[in-house]
Amino acid sequence: MSLYLIPFLAALLGWLTNKITISMLFRTLAGKQQQLANQIGKLAAEQFDLSTQLTSEEKIKSMIPLVEAQMDIFLREKLPEAMPVFKMFIGDSTIQQVKKVLVAELDKIFPELISQYLDDLDLSPIISQKIAAISIPTLKKHIYSTYGGQLRLMELAAAGLGLLTGLLQFFLALQHAA
Repeated sequence: MSLYLIPFLAALLGWLTNKITISMLFRTLAGKQQQLANQIGKLAAEQFDLSTQLTSEEKIKSMIPLVEAQMDIFLREKLPEAMPVFKMFIGDSTIQQVKKVLVAELDKIFPELISQYLDDLDLSPIISQKIAAISIPTLKKHIYSTYGGQLRLMELAAAGLGLLTGLLQFFLALQHAA
């Protein structure tokens, strides 16, 4: 009768081994979270090409209307408020000309300004800090909600492989007994 238990015990062992492996993975992750966060932060910072993306002609052109609107507020409201004399000498056409010249100049210097700012910006510690701040239970919950089906499938595959191994052992044991 005990020979008949071999396939079921092997299936249970295969399933349990996989379950323990996944559990140990999270325990190991807890101990090395900062190191892993640093490595991911460094990799992500290297892979992000923010300078090229943010200094593209398309991005610069999308910023110009906002800059132009802010310049209009500045020239029509804030500057005359700070310097009342300004309002007496500068009219609407002059404001339009000043805006046109400033927008053209900003259109030229924005890529350089953004590029210089991003060159000085190191994303690696920012990303590392954010990743390290994620608690292991939160990470585990997220992984199970995203990949739970695949993890259960892996467990079932391990149980199935264990069952096949157990059946093979069972038939070998029967052949040996005969």
